[in-house]
Amino acid sequence: MNNFLFRQIDNTGLVLFRVVFGLLIAIEAFGAIATGWVRRVLVEPEFTFNFIGFDFLQTIQGPGMYYYFVIMGIFGIMVMLGYRYRLSMFMYALMWTGVYFMQKSAYNNHYYLMMLLCWIMVMLPAHKWLSLDTRLNPSKKTSMMPNWCKWIMIVQVLIVFTYASVAKWYPDWLDATAPALFMKAKKSYWLIGDLLQQPWMHYSIAYFGILFDLLIIPMLLWKKTRLFGFYLSLFFHLFNSIVFQVGIFPYMSISFALFFFSSETLKKRFLPKKEIYVGHEVKIPKYKNLLIPVFAVYFIFQIGLPLRHWVISDDVLWTEEGHRLSWRMMLRSKSGSLTVWVENKATGERTSYKYRKKLSRKQSRNLLTHPDFMWQFAQYIKAEEQKKGNDVAVFMNSKVSVNGGPYFRFIEPKVDLASISWDHFRHHDWILKSPEDYHQKIDRSIPYQ
Repeated sequence: MNNFLFRQIDNTGLVLFRVVFGLLIAIEAFGAIATGWVRRVLVEPEFTFNFIGFDFLQTIQGPGMYYYFVIMGIFGIMVMLGYRYRLSMFMYALMWTGVYFMQKSAYNNHYYLMMLLCWIMVMLPAHKWLSLDTRLNPSKKTSMMPNWCKWIMIVQVLIVFTYASVAKWYPDWLDATAPALFMKAKKSYWLIGDLLQQPWMHYSIAYFGILFDLLIIPMLLWKKTRLFGFYLSLFFHLFNSIVFQVGIFPYMSISFALFFFSSETLKKRFLPKKEIYVGHEVKIPKYKNLLIPVFAVYFIFQIGLPLRHWVISDDVLWTEEGHRLSWRMMLRSKSGSLTVWVENKATGERTSYKYRKKLSRKQSRNLLTHPDFMWQFAQYIKAEEQKKGNDVAVFMNSKVSVNGGPYFRFIEPKVDLASISWDHFRHHDWILKSPEDYHQKIDRSIPYQ
């Protein structure tokens, strides 16, 4: 094990990945300002639906978030250039983690992956070549890195893509119902809009997605299929970028290929002047006794956390319990209806709460179908009423549709959501049991209108 983990290998792939990754995270930060994401998600709303337990992050939201993201973007550029690499990567990781946990209305799996990669990159010697750090201090320059630096990235992305594939093994994906619903919203796309409405395209998307996620890492690992796998990766991720417009994630995924191609190939293509390390020296560091258990625990967590919905009652597609942090990417389409009632405990008077006036459009959509949003909003209403001297109960009457199916009552309308606690690892009984027929098949003989 020591010989495998601590054998020295060439660091060309890691160095190139640092440059690409730094550029992408800088684009993510500056792009969030330019596209209005920061304004819509973190400045305009009265409050955000933070991850439960991270309420203290509410205090840093508001107009100051523009400066926050500018600073993050600068740190991203510093990572790309390899200037004060450890500090800049650490600061970006810390600040992005704050962004991730302070809001979940704009939840996206690539935000979570980016957070994990940022923290992993903090620990990797990605600045030992092609960096300002080595320009300023040539003694830091080296062509070597421990083998674990490569494999920690490979294992991480293997976990991500494998779970993404397995999550698609359910009826509405296998019969292409879910892809059909996603493509219905893309009908207006220039040139490819009509093509995306074809049933054969929906099945192609469904099964290509399953097989790609499951096989792409093994294909990149095997020399005989590596180049073909890379071309498939280019097609798959560029298709996702064009059709789903998911930010930097497709390009970050393409850049993972840098850890699979040989250093000789990468040197020839990108760094012709770089020295290539060809030895097999094994260097056992002083931190070995800490490194191995830390990463063992980390990967046990990464493998175990996406499985937690199996020990929580009912179907995760219905309850949403165990959905986040589980690589359940682009799986389903949900819609809902909701009425919020606030009851004054002293007088018994019950009034309808106009929640849309308090929330952004995106927050309102999430509130309709996510029980944790409903619970948090009930806590918010209770706290606001307490400031006025009122002790209130909050009730919600909700119906939800999954993948275009019929609407069913979602939560128990007689439960005061403001008076109960939240548990991340158990089922909440006020979420009603999923109906057996909440899935609905799409008749593909009828063209979309």
